[in-house]
Amino acid sequence: MSHNVQSNPAASVNDAEPRAGSASMPVWMLVAVMVLVFGGGLYFDTYGGWFSPQVYAPYRSVNDLMAYQPVSGEGAFLLRGKVVYEQVCALCHGADGNGKPGQAPTFVDSEWVITDNTGRLIRIPLQGLNGPIKVKGVDWNLAMPAMGAALPDADLAAVLSYMRNAWGNKASLITPEEVAAVRAATASRTQPWTAAELEALK
Repeated sequence: MSHNVQSNPAASVNDAEPRAGSASMPVWMLVAVMVLVFGGGLYFDTYGGWFSPQVYAPYRSVNDLMAYQPVSGEGAFLLRGKVVYEQVCALCHGADGNGKPGQAPTFVDSEWVITDNTGRLIRIPLQGLNGPIKVKGVDWNLAMPAMGAALPDADLAAVLSYMRNAWGNKASLITPEEVAAVRAATASRTQPWTAAELEALK
């Protein structure tokens, strides 16, 4: 006996796998998205700062930024010293105070910088230094011009104080009055100091 099995067309249609179709995005929706993106970018560009000269133009480096900080008192005094140091001293002694081989000795933990006899230190930039000198156990033979002779008393005091308190150094500040007193006492000197002369000062 044979049986004829007939397929059910309705069942075949219902059991078929779903298929994804394609549909086009309405033009108005695409335009709306583009307007939102453009508007958001325009808003942040206007109010977010980004690269606005009003926000960034004065500050080209960290040092520039520090120069605009509203500090006062000792902080302002040492900050002025840092600015003067970088303009006058850093070329030879380095921005980090470590000096340069064969050119200038270090200021970091230097006995000549953190000395209690501040009159010795003040004399060096006022009249210069010439001849052999030992700095932290290293022998040098150099000629340093009177780099601080043209500086106002306040600026020379600030830069020396900065040197005595930067790079891990800890020493007392030097006042403009101290600089003025040494400048007056050495006004007739025209020759650079030697290390021996400075060491003989009490």
